[in-house]
Amino acid sequence: MKKKITMIVCALLAVVIAAGVTFGANGFAKRAEQTATKSQLELKTGVVTHKNKKSEVDASNIAEGFVMVRWLGGGDKRIKVQIKNGDSTTYTYNLNNKGDFETFPLSDGDGEYSVKVFENVADTKYAQAQSVKLTVKLRDQFLPFLYSNQYVNWSSDSEAAKKAAELTKNCKDDFEKVTAIFNYVTENIEYDYAFAEKVKSTKLSGYIPTVDTTMSTKKGICLDYAALMCAQLRSQGIPCKLVVGYAGEVYHAWVNVYTDETGWLTSLIYFDGENWTLMDPTFTSNADGDSSILQYISDGGNYTARYAY
Repeated sequence: MKKKITMIVCALLAVVIAAGVTFGANGFAKRAEQTATKSQLELKTGVVTHKNKKSEVDASNIAEGFVMVRWLGGGDKRIKVQIKNGDSTTYTYNLNNKGDFETFPLSDGDGEYSVKVFENVADTKYAQAQSVKLTVKLRDQFLPFLYSNQYVNWSSDSEAAKKAAELTKNCKDDFEKVTAIFNYVTENIEYDYAFAEKVKSTKLSGYIPTVDTTMSTKKGICLDYAALMCAQLRSQGIPCKLVVGYAGEVYHAWVNVYTDETGWLTSLIYFDGENWTLMDPTFTSNADGDSSILQYISDGGNYTARYAY
């Protein structure tokens, strides 16, 4: 049994990128409805912007929990974005150099944020192109984990959202929705060992998941599992965090859950009347009912979070 766990954990060494979920059986549905009903068309763009010749930061939706950034300097170069709230964790993202906006969550809640844009100048050296200070006061603490962003990228027209609507159409509450989506992802997505090796070898450094691709290929690495589940849950108005950190000594991605009764949980697969077990869609999908693997999953001490998207 221990060998089987080791094989699965070793496969997850492939995730060499830096990258959670809420529901309430009764009361949380109303909160989700109040916070997540705005469509992308209703959100403000271009109202509050910070722009120079190199880049633009659109801060029109910081109360909704996200900021948009685009590169204006042209050229075929690597661009980075860094977002930090005070002395908290620094989030570093890749940004496309084509001039298209990308959306980044304000994961650390209210506070004084810095948003910095860097351009590659030589080898691994970067020069700062822009720095913006933002005072953030969220309309609701769950908003950063309800909207689409670079890692959990979805829309109402995406296949992931359509499938989530189909899966949950007869669900009586959010708990049933979480269960239906969780079962769909773990039963239908196969762990892609070959692709994981490519990511591990840095041939796909900075890999960003595409949830509809994961659905069509029915394969993915741990980040794909977590991103698909989060996208489907968010499309149903259920806030969720895509968490990246360590499963033991392995860099890994998983999903966290919130309830009004308990707050944020790092354990959700089953509820036996007393205890929750950890909701980790990759390990569960590969466990095939193996009790030793499920026991590993259920031990929250095996997981150390670093980033939440």
